[in-house]
Amino acid sequence: MRKKIIIGNWKMNLDFESSNYLIQEIISKSENINVNIGIAPSFVLLDEAIKNTKYSKIKVFSQNLSEYKSGAYTGEVSASMLLSIGVENVIIGHSERRSIFNENHSILKNKVENALLHNMNVVFCFGEKLEDRKSNNYFKIISKQLKDSLFNLDVNLWNKIILAYEPVWAIGTGETATPEQAQEIHSFVRNLISENYSKTLSEKISILYGGSVKPNNAQSIFSQKDVDGGLIGGASLDSNHFIDIINSI
Repeated sequence: MRKKIIIGNWKMNLDFESSNYLIQEIISKSENINVNIGIAPSFVLLDEAIKNTKYSKIKVFSQNLSEYKSGAYTGEVSASMLLSIGVENVIIGHSERRSIFNENHSILKNKVENALLHNMNVVFCFGEKLEDRKSNNYFKIISKQLKDSLFNLDVNLWNKIILAYEPVWAIGTGETATPEQAQEIHSFVRNLISENYSKTLSEKISILYGGSVKPNNAQSIFSQKDVDGGLIGGASLDSNHFIDIINSI
């Protein structure tokens, strides 16, 4: 059975005090919940987050990492730096990294390979823009995103990969893909993995949905056959909303 996973991506929000408070709130409210839970604070909050979640079920994710192992790359954070404070999980390819910071398929491929070289777990994000959706070009776009950055990997490395579908047109806009639209893409991706690797592998990979998930729409999205959880943005900054979403899976 595939893992059910909910990850809160805090993006560039919260400071030291508010981060610690939110972590304690999530821990206290999730003690009896049997779901894999993750949080992704900003770089400067990761060390404290690791300490605060040490005796809990919550896993800490980095929102990004450098494609380089080390060197003269001012402002970058390496895989080995993250591992040195206990962070073993990383999000790669988020739509904001692609669109705002111009991370292309080649850069993301390098980041994935670098993370896996250091034995990190990767949440790889993919998804189409509004113009791709309107032009019915989204299957081609998503296929290329996955093939160019992931499908070079040895099959044995896929046990470190989680996928997250982000319809870019539904992030931070209040728009949400319908449950049927989410299922369509998740099913397409699972078939794509089956065609390029095997059906056995495709059935093992957890595919999360990440597009304006809220407590009032989470259950209908998570009820879809190929949706295995969510990568949650704004709603993860409120412990009550986050727990409500977790309880919807």
